[in-house]
Amino acid sequence: MPTQMTEQLFYKYCIIGFYIAAALTFALVINLPAPYGRHYKGNWGPSMSNRWGWFLMESPAIWAFLTIYSMGQNSADTVALTFLGIWLVHYTHRSLIFPFRISNKNKRMPLLIVALGFLFNIFNAYVTARWVSHFGDYDIGWLESPHFLLGLSMFVAGLYLNIRSDNILFALRKRKKGGYGIPYAGPFIRLSCPNYLGEIIEWMGWALLTWSSAGTAFALFAAANLVPRAIAHHQWYRSKFTDYPADRKILIPGIF
Repeated sequence: MPTQMTEQLFYKYCIIGFYIAAALTFALVINLPAPYGRHYKGNWGPSMSNRWGWFLMESPAIWAFLTIYSMGQNSADTVALTFLGIWLVHYTHRSLIFPFRISNKNKRMPLLIVALGFLFNIFNAYVTARWVSHFGDYDIGWLESPHFLLGLSMFVAGLYLNIRSDNILFALRKRKKGGYGIPYAGPFIRLSCPNYLGEIIEWMGWALLTWSSAGTAFALFAAANLVPRAIAHHQWYRSKFTDYPADRKILIPGIF
């Protein structure tokens, strides 16, 4: 008799697929930077506004997440609601604030990237929301556990680093009237991409505070996507600016 496909089994396959997607993403983008932002070449087919592209592809992390979350048997539990609040802090900023702070309204993004990001965020919304409101089993004491407290501290620290770094870049591009320059403030004194480091720390914290395979898979995927992009940014800076600081590292001060 063939094994009946239960949701638990389907969910397990989704987690396995998440790990595979992380490995494939790293293998692809380490050699071919995703064509948006400074790496957009205009030769990836139809495109749309960078601002509205960001909004569209990140939006499922709010509406799809909330829809799926609401179906969970534990959706009214305190711990699940805490996870929901933490998740929405990041994605409210990423979906509803960040895109509309982009200074150059004429920037474009390939529709292919928007579509892939949109589909990924629906997939991630299912995997994550289904865990925190349905499959995950937490009692109220979890909110006092070392895993949660350390993970939450990492998440908040990463979010702060990410937003502070973005603010520095936005201010620089405003002075450059939408163009690029060398940032010399805050964490950029030591690193080329502290904004990406902040986001990686956020999702490492999320994996720890949820202590879940879903959180771990997403943290690995985020790193698989952002580490190669940070390397590409660092190389771009060095090729574009002859006076780029020689001692500036990519993501880890003094090391990498």
